[in-house]
Amino acid sequence: MLKANDFINIPSPLHRLDLSSFGVKNHQVWVKRDDLIHSVISGNKWRKLKLNIDSFLDSSNSHIISMGGAFSNHLLAVSYICNRYKIHNTLFVRGEKPKKLNDILLACERYNTNLVFLERKHYSDKAWVNDFIIKNYQNSFFIPEGGANELGILGCAKIIEEIEEEFDEIYCEVGTGATFMGIEAALKKNQNLIGVVVLKGAEKIKTNLENEYKQIFSKKINPKSVLVHDYHMGGYAKYSSKLIDFMRLFYLRTGIKTDPIYSGKLFYALVHKLLKENNQKQKKIIALHSGGLAGINGFEKRYKLSIFSN
Repeated sequence: MLKANDFINIPSPLHRLDLSSFGVKNHQVWVKRDDLIHSVISGNKWRKLKLNIDSFLDSSNSHIISMGGAFSNHLLAVSYICNRYKIHNTLFVRGEKPKKLNDILLACERYNTNLVFLERKHYSDKAWVNDFIIKNYQNSFFIPEGGANELGILGCAKIIEEIEEEFDEIYCEVGTGATFMGIEAALKKNQNLIGVVVLKGAEKIKTNLENEYKQIFSKKINPKSVLVHDYHMGGYAKYSSKLIDFMRLFYLRTGIKTDPIYSGKLFYALVHKLLKENNQKQKKIIALHSGGLAGINGFEKRYKLSIFSN
């Protein structure tokens, strides 16, 4: 079993968040600082991998396989943990191998990971990937993209166990939906979940999550737990000057860094929605900062900008 306390800051701290400078005055807000869990495997990456790695260590498998995009923090987290525990691992990367590897992929190589680049048509074909693994990687333990399986979902449920403060709502960002499902399963009946979807055109995710959730927990998602699709800012890893400006202002006023793929969109949505609710009954709200900061450097190089330097 992974000895998390040796290098992971669990439970992550819960800090009061003053949003009055943004005009939010009628609600009490806290931020669950999962970004402070670890500098490399921060936030929900650790949550989704912990039980998966434990399961691997309890098995007779000799090899871990996972997959993700070229800028995936999940790939970086898998590489780091496997290197620390001397676990042989192969990571499938979506798309052709670039002429020059980005910082995340270079770090994966430094952590002794075997990177295999798959054509996009093969990468997105689950049957093809499964057959490829069977033919080439016997005795392997597969962790899906983003750690989004039952073990990853159950790992995310532990977030709620760490929150001693009573609250009415909790916000999280939604990519694969594993964090959303884990949190939802652990909430009390009077607590609501708002999932900020970071992907553009992901309206079908609600049906997919409901089906998977019912299979794992044998119940339906609370109707009060909602997915919002208005804050993707153009799509996954897309540049948005509006978002970058907000991230800079948010950092200036709160001292909290966010990333442009996940957490920046979450806090933008939080402020925007709470401003609309200023005249409503006061609520206690938690915002989950699920990390992702390791991806900032690659984003900056891609778009030739510096987000927090000034």
